Amino acid sequence: MFLASLSTGVKIISGLIINKCISLFVGPSGLAMIGQLQNASGIIQTFSSAGLANGVVKYTAENVNRAPLWGTAFRITFFFSMFSSIILVCFSSYLSECFLGGEDYAYVFIVFGCTISLFSINQLLLSIINGLKKIRLYISLNVIQSVYSLILTVLLIYFFKLDGALIAMVTNQSVVFFILVFMLRKDKDISILNIFSLPTDLLYVKKLFQYSLMAIVSAVCLPVSSLFIRNYIATQFSWEFAGYWQAASYISSMYLLVVSTVLTIYYLPRLSSALDKTEMYKELKNNALVLLPVTILIAFTIFLLRDWIVVLLFSEKFRGMLILLEFQLLGDIVKVSACLLSYFMLAKAMTKTFILTEIFSAINITWLSISLSKYYGFVGLSYAYLINSVIYLLIMIFVVFFYLKRA
Repeated sequence: MFLASLSTGVKIISGLIINKCISLFVGPSGLAMIGQLQNASGIIQTFSSAGLANGVVKYTAENVNRAPLWGTAFRITFFFSMFSSIILVCFSSYLSECFLGGEDYAYVFIVFGCTISLFSINQLLLSIINGLKKIRLYISLNVIQSVYSLILTVLLIYFFKLDGALIAMVTNQSVVFFILVFMLRKDKDISILNIFSLPTDLLYVKKLFQYSLMAIVSAVCLPVSSLFIRNYIATQFSWEFAGYWQAASYISSMYLLVVSTVLTIYYLPRLSSALDKTEMYKELKNNALVLLPVTILIAFTIFLLRDWIVVLLFSEKFRGMLILLEFQLLGDIVKVSACLLSYFMLAKAMTKTFILTEIFSAINITWLSISLSKYYGFVGLSYAYLINSVIYLLIMIFVVFFYLKRA
């Protein structure tokens, strides 16, 4: 737990410094544009890696004969990453127009296309390391990635402003691949060269694509709804207000990173290997007793210090976001509760249920955001976030209750 906390702490500090630089040099409207690229790159990266991460973690943790699993995952990843690379380069102008409002940033997508295969293979290797429960190595690599991203992004923002931030965003995770290869050069369990020659098993193709489908749906639904909401805010209010909304979302994502790190590194592998109701309930209870109080404490602290935090993390220009924080933070607490339950769907490969709930949640948050902002103004966006989180939690309670009842 200490190592995971250290990794998360480094990642949060790195992210906060990067965000401060963006706020000072680019401003609210620039932050909104960076949010657009983050959502777009999230969709593209998940598709490029075929969304196999959680499946590879699960089946690596479960199986002794891992060679066909890894060989299958590598070939799927390689195919999807090559296809994504071609699309990014060939349609760079269109993607720039679609996501960044003009063809001036086509070069960003060309650079993205040239490096995305490295990102995809890097993610696959990290999933294997996580599934093998090599926690120290996994966390060390995450720390290195955070520090490298910080240094590169700050330098590029300082010298090239918005252009530098966009280039850093699409390259920093790919370059870490070379560091990973160096660190694995003497590893007895994972040989980079051997992965190329491992066999393919059609049974694993089917199993992994269940997780692939879940990951891709998840990666598409939330970013697409965010893109739609951000564009709506820019149209109805302004790009400045879109930047305020992005900043409020960013605060939530930073401290919720603590939760997602624990869930991914500890909770998912253990929940995946739990075979009976007693074990599953124990994992749920143990994690809830730690994560919920921590989330409540952090959310309460942020609310008390909100004026100071906004100026510290962003700048005086971002005070317009304060109106969103109260209900945004309440929504975060509810969201963590729902996440604890939603991981049952990943751990137990509940593909159809996961896809349906993700699509519903994305549509619901988009509809609520538009409806409530029309009625209550800008603050209605935070009402929408809280209401959607409550609805999602109720659905998760229903899903897990019936799963455990049948188990």
